[in-house]
Amino acid sequence: MASVVIAVFVNGKICKDPNMVSADDFFFPGLNMPGNTSNAQGSRVTPVNVNQLPGLNTLGISLVRIDYAPYGLNPPHTHPRATEVLVVVEGTLFVGFVTSNPADPNVKNKLFTKTLYPGDVFVFPEGLIHFQFNVGKTNAFVFAGLSSQNPGVITIANAVFGSDPPISLDVLTKAFQVDANVIKYLQAQFK
Repeated sequence: MASVVIAVFVNGKICKDPNMVSADDFFFPGLNMPGNTSNAQGSRVTPVNVNQLPGLNTLGISLVRIDYAPYGLNPPHTHPRATEVLVVVEGTLFVGFVTSNPADPNVKNKLFTKTLYPGDVFVFPEGLIHFQFNVGKTNAFVFAGLSSQNPGVITIANAVFGSDPPISLDVLTKAFQVDANVIKYLQAQFK
């Protein structure tokens, strides 16, 4: 009699048949190699999440290596499903996060920043907009752990000014309280 294999769907991923799992499902090579930072931001994120490493499925953890050219930026972004713990391996970074929509309407969003050096650790709470900027004249790199096997990432400028189709000028000029030409200029940077 033939056996029936039932696929189990967990956290958005199908669990592999346990009889088909191998050591390679728990292995990712290459985080010792710098990422290519030859881009407009001067940074490169190398993710190791459930999409690259199937063995992370259901474990609630992932990591990234982030490389920065001199004055490179990992632009303001958020992880909707994870807190990030970053450790500087090499270089000097100016990092920060901003609180969002405090319950008290009299309280403004607060920016928390710090300059980090090799060995320093900084935490970016889940869902808050954060950034890292290499303030040094040399390359920098970090490793960061995230509290989800699939943390997601939303890069703020790309999402707001680079959407297809674009968000209405009426919406963005009112939201950012600037002239439409400023919005058009910003949208043109993401085409």
